[in-house]
Amino acid sequence: MTSAPRDSANFCYRHPDRQSFVLCQRCGRTICPQCQTQAAVGVHCPECVKEARASAPRRRPAALTAFRPTSTQPVVTWSIIAVTVLVFILQNLPGSPISALGVYRPQLTLLAPWTMITALFLHASILHILFNMYSLFVFGPIIERLIGRVRFLALYLISGFGGSVAVLLLSPDGGVLGASGAIFGLMGAFFVIQRRLGGNNLQILIVIGINLAAGFFLSGISWQAHVGGLVAGAAVAAVYLRTRRREDRRAQVLLVVGIVVALIAITVARALLL
Repeated sequence: MTSAPRDSANFCYRHPDRQSFVLCQRCGRTICPQCQTQAAVGVHCPECVKEARASAPRRRPAALTAFRPTSTQPVVTWSIIAVTVLVFILQNLPGSPISALGVYRPQLTLLAPWTMITALFLHASILHILFNMYSLFVFGPIIERLIGRVRFLALYLISGFGGSVAVLLLSPDGGVLGASGAIFGLMGAFFVIQRRLGGNNLQILIVIGINLAAGFFLSGISWQAHVGGLVAGAAVAAVYLRTRRREDRRAQVLLVVGIVVALIAITVARALLL
């Protein structure tokens, strides 16, 4: 008796000693159970799986695609919130010098002018930062999507700067910290934009009125920073609205720079008198 000739087609191409009758759906080669990868239809061999993975388009993490210019995610708002929370954590570490270095003290304006901006990222308590960051969470994404990321960042920082300038003018003694000036700037900008678009301004007026009143009647709240930020934010928003066309971009930049220069001039003139 003679044995039947062995048919190599019925043995796994990667393990010739293992008989199988299952074929790769892509290349048609025989593969044993160990070499099989389940596919949508049938199974694939290791080489075909490798080729498919190599040719498949790579998807970037959502955190990276959010920063693309075409993305609608309000990444500037989220970034400001993240930085502010991080700074608050660092503030409260034992022996941390961040508060002492970043708080804005009008008497030291000429010696530490950067504190007019760094004070925006410092907060006195957990309630302080929660209130400001919640307000930013509410207004930030709406405004950022309307005006764009760069304009939004400029609006936020200029509003905060305007709040510090108002403190310098109206309350030069003591110190101030917190994002309230910038937040009020966003509220002022939202009011200006909504009014131009024909929306109902009653709700935002009530919000602004309540928060301004709180600054006058509650201790420890700088109403001066609120007023300064509100005025600066409204002014920047007015510029944005009047220069919306592409051909007005240069004028928009010059006018916004003009607001910053005016604030700097006021700061220097007032600081020299202290």
